Amino acid sequence: MGGAVDRADPDAGARSGAGAHTPHHPALPGWDAIAVQALRDREFARLDAAGLAYLDYTGGGLYAASQLAAHHALLRDGILGNPHSTNHASQRSTRLTAMTRQAVLDWFGADPDTWTVIFTPNASGALRLVGEAYPFGPGGRLLLTADNHNSVNGLREFARRAGAEVTYLHLTTPELRVDAEVVTDALTTPAAGGGLFAFPAQSNFSGVQHPLEWIETAHANGWDVLLDAAAFAPSNRLDLGRWQPDFVALSWYKLFGYPTGIGALIARREALGRLQRPWFAGGAIDVASVVLMRHTMADAEAGFEDGTVDYLAIPAVGMGLDFLRSVGIETIHARVTHLTDRLLRGLAGLRHRDGTPLVVVYGPAGLDRRGGTVTFDVLDRTGRAVDVEEVEATADRQGVLVRTGCFCNPGASEAARGITADEVARIYALGPNPSHREMRAVLGDKPPASVRASVGVATVERDVDRLVEVIAGYAG
Repeated sequence: MGGAVDRADPDAGARSGAGAHTPHHPALPGWDAIAVQALRDREFARLDAAGLAYLDYTGGGLYAASQLAAHHALLRDGILGNPHSTNHASQRSTRLTAMTRQAVLDWFGADPDTWTVIFTPNASGALRLVGEAYPFGPGGRLLLTADNHNSVNGLREFARRAGAEVTYLHLTTPELRVDAEVVTDALTTPAAGGGLFAFPAQSNFSGVQHPLEWIETAHANGWDVLLDAAAFAPSNRLDLGRWQPDFVALSWYKLFGYPTGIGALIARREALGRLQRPWFAGGAIDVASVVLMRHTMADAEAGFEDGTVDYLAIPAVGMGLDFLRSVGIETIHARVTHLTDRLLRGLAGLRHRDGTPLVVVYGPAGLDRRGGTVTFDVLDRTGRAVDVEEVEATADRQGVLVRTGCFCNPGASEAARGITADEVARIYALGPNPSHREMRAVLGDKPPASVRASVGVATVERDVDRLVEVIAGYAG
């Protein structure tokens, strides 16, 4: 995979695999500012042309110019068709999709005899596949960390509907981690009807990286494990030869920006066999009958890919992985660590004239077991948080792009601010869509939302410095 010619395909030019036409770039030698700028000039020149500092990589990665060129060449020069047939165009799509599956397995060090890849619309779609098909029932359990994206939190509705118990592991402050003893105690409590443990490898709110050792502890006590890798995989090596969760969910645009609308559920074949799909669709069955009202599901990944996969876009996933490989995930990790340190130090050094802090950072203040996501609030001289919409608008006017909100992670957001169940109940009592002002009236000095900055493959030091300068402008 990665560079093999599709010799059987007369439309193939030089290469027609998942990484077709992707130019080779030598891996960058660690943290090298000159090489980083060269990469930016070559692949992300549009950032400097627009005068923008993009700091929302946890929201979505940026695509490299070579990815677009490679995918455009594939679409321009080839004929691809619906893969559910045997004609030339259909078979080419089938081959490219299979090559991309193998590219994904290779990237994550996953043995194809043990693992398979299911293409989904996004990470949320991957999570839904597990939630709707997991054999929850009375006596079963769903164990969640309070630090989870809402697409993981939503699994509780499947569990509760089936009569399973739902338990949250709450976070400690100020680092927003889960106490190791609490995790061990929860995982060693028997679940007579089986159990699913779901947690993120990296928090999309605080950047906390939760211990992957939890996977082994869970398995030793009979739990299945669902790992949300959406925030972790863009800048960290996830080796599925070393770590063996049962299910891994991710979105490709988080890793390399393009294409959107495609994610993946990477699943252990043995665990996939325990799922029970609640319905069937075209593409996911071998045989279906109306007169007899029976059907047989297709094997492995085919039984979970409903309808027709996005056969035009799936090859672009392999091209994105080729780009990451050309840079090197270890290089990206080193860069993200360096830039995160620079951002944390810059924000920590900001003060009002009377010496009071200008910024409060939620989660780890240092680099220990954390990734490149930094969530914070800007404080006025009284210690009250400045409205995040104002901060985002000010940054945007100066060409600095950040994100605001609670980032679909209510558990981490509530823990960070000390928001209580009573306060949340009072907010719900306001109606279905309370305003920011109404929520602040309930919460007092606890801000209902924050600012989030995140760094990635195309970030350079001046991007981080520009954000710090924007925030410094709030000193009074």
